[in-house]
Amino acid sequence: MGEIINLKRFKKRVARDASEQQAAANRAQFGRTKSERAADEKSGKRAREFLDQHQLNGEDAS
Repeated sequence: MGEIINLKRFKKRVARDASEQQAAANRAQFGRTKSERAADEKSGKRAREFLDQHQLNGEDAS
C-alpha cells in the first residue's frame, strides 16, 4: 500500500518551495541590501561634496 499524503500540507509545501525559488531569483537579480545601498550613497555624497569644495570658479581661474 502506498504512503498516505495530506494534500493540504503537500500543496502548502509546493507553494512554499515555489515562493522560495522566486525569492532566490529576486535576491540574485536585485542582490544588494539596504545598508549596502546606503553606504554607496553616503560615499558618493562625500565624493560630490569634496569635488564641490575644490571646484574653481570662473573668476578665480583667471
